[in-house]
Amino acid sequence: MPSSPTPLTIQRLYDDNREAMQLAWFAGSSGGGRLISGDTASAADQVGHLNLIHPGRIQVFGHQEIHYYQRLKPASRKSHIEELVGGHPPAFVIAQGLDAPADILAICEEKNLPLFSTPLPAAEVIDYLRVYLSKKLAQSVIMHGVFMDVLGVGVLITGESGLGKSELGLELISRSHGLVADDAVEFSRIAPNMIEGRCPTLLQNLLEVRGLGLLDIKAIFGETAVRRKMRLKLIVHLVRRSALEEELERLPFHYPIEEVLGLAIRKVVIPVAAGRNIAVLLEAAVRNTILQLRGIDTLQEFVERQRLAMSGD
Repeated sequence: MPSSPTPLTIQRLYDDNREAMQLAWFAGSSGGGRLISGDTASAADQVGHLNLIHPGRIQVFGHQEIHYYQRLKPASRKSHIEELVGGHPPAFVIAQGLDAPADILAICEEKNLPLFSTPLPAAEVIDYLRVYLSKKLAQSVIMHGVFMDVLGVGVLITGESGLGKSELGLELISRSHGLVADDAVEFSRIAPNMIEGRCPTLLQNLLEVRGLGLLDIKAIFGETAVRRKMRLKLIVHLVRRSALEEELERLPFHYPIEEVLGLAIRKVVIPVAAGRNIAVLLEAAVRNTILQLRGIDTLQEFVERQRLAMSGD
């Protein structure tokens, strides 16, 4: 089952990034319990340059923002800062070692709004925190199967027990592809359109094959045979041929998909039967997926060719 995004406090953000970002906490020290929460799709909107468009996000002040704020008339300043604070931002960050305006310091203390300072440039602060928040707020799920790097594409091999998923993984490794994880794969949505798969620490480099037991793939095949992580691009689902023969379309006009953490992932169903070289079929499926990602659809091109032939054009 997928896990929900984990609530994250400003205190935790400060503790995790204090050294790397050289953070200093100047005001609102009692506001450390403020929460930053949201899914990965909105992580980029959790932090950004000072503005009123995105309430509820960490507001970063750089040279331009401080200069703009200082040029406002006192009444406009008061209205501006009250509107910002009214949007319930988790924190303010003053970048580039700039001095915080006195009225901002005062309202942060009054409202228990954490105010940090860092010598880093504003753009670097935003990029750093966006990466941090994307990881911390990521949705995740554990899926069963064998996760492989095939031709640079992250492929999850699924199917019921006994269909030879691990044996297929072993054959793919022998064909110079890479193992990410066997049996249990940790998937996290790290960006709006990106899911990353990793191996649990306990199972790293290991592949269980019936009759052989646990194999240390890194020790047997070398470091190039394993991968630390891959982005999920394709699911290859193995089924018994007898169970699917009547339903399988010879030329499917709509490629199946499977939803993982809210994203639609391309899926290929391969019937397993004696004499079929599943590794070659999987490689062909990956190559075809690469073409599709590049905008080349062989089936649609064939349909168009057939239409032209029938029309006599």
